Amino acid sequence: MPPELSVVIPMYDEQDVLPLLVARLRPLLDGLDTAYEVVAVDDGSQDDTPVLLQRFRREWPQLRVLRLRANAGHQAAISAGLARATGTYVATIDADLQDPPEIVAEMLEVARREQVDVVYGIRSDRSSDSWFKRVSAGLFYRMIRRLSDSDAPADAGDFRLMSRATVDAINGLPEHHRVLRFVVPALDFPSASVAYRRDQRAAGTSKYPFVRMLHLSLDSLTGFSIAPLRMATWFGLGGGVLAVLVLVYAVVSEVLGRTVAGWTSTVVIVAAVAAVQLLCLGMLGEYVGRMYTMMQGRPTYFVAYDSAEATPGVARTGGPGSAAAGAGPGGPPVPGSRVSPGDGPSRAG
Repeated sequence: MPPELSVVIPMYDEQDVLPLLVARLRPLLDGLDTAYEVVAVDDGSQDDTPVLLQRFRREWPQLRVLRLRANAGHQAAISAGLARATGTYVATIDADLQDPPEIVAEMLEVARREQVDVVYGIRSDRSSDSWFKRVSAGLFYRMIRRLSDSDAPADAGDFRLMSRATVDAINGLPEHHRVLRFVVPALDFPSASVAYRRDQRAAGTSKYPFVRMLHLSLDSLTGFSIAPLRMATWFGLGGGVLAVLVLVYAVVSEVLGRTVAGWTSTVVIVAAVAAVQLLCLGMLGEYVGRMYTMMQGRPTYFVAYDSAEATPGVARTGGPGSAAAGAGPGGPPVPGSRVSPGDGPSRAG
């Protein structure tokens, strides 16, 4: 019988914070008086995170370890966990303890009481974040709302609780570059929210540097808005109008005998038009690139090991476009793809 609650936790090189996470999360979930599972998604960690997970699993029967063969990224790791989670409700939370696990119990209570499909964790106090991160996040959410039809909560990240219907809907989506903080609101399922104070990272260092944040922003913009394409159209129209005005000016100057000899103006105009063309091509290229990725049909992650499966030696693929997308323990194996000796439980030592 499936558990009522699944908690999906993506993690990458979290050996420092993992013992602290288990020490806080396990007593909380044990005290809920309901069946649960914890799906820890190891996103190709290079430190001792896989070893620690295996050790904790020996003492914690509800802990399920899902290990990806390579680092697929934060959003892909969450998608892998959602594809394998079996609970009636599924919560997603990061391993760094900035989002307090105690809020999961409150989210579950709100979902039961108000009969909603999604409960968002809203950061009411972000004083633990840097000034740059607070300002950039605020500007980012405002830009997404203005340029798209997304109604994503301003201070909600990936800390949320979802019903089985919501998770099934997400798993059925065909897109590869999911940004779940915008995908979930786009479903427009009944929702509620729980406010909380965001804490400092309990241990370790952030795995989300500026470059990854920029990549996430780009995926969000191109995945949820056609505004860049429309902007390219307006740039093209503006360039055409400017060219006509310059042509009229040149003809009038010629007629009046006021033609100015020189090449500076010509170079400036050509450079401006070329810049607009390059900008438009770049925007179009983002969408063409996404179409190209979809046509390739490559999975977004590869599962090397799942502690809940009876035959952990078989590797499976997952993600949109894969034959095993969203598949559970009975999914088809990938021909010729098997786990290396260090990928299974023996790594726990």
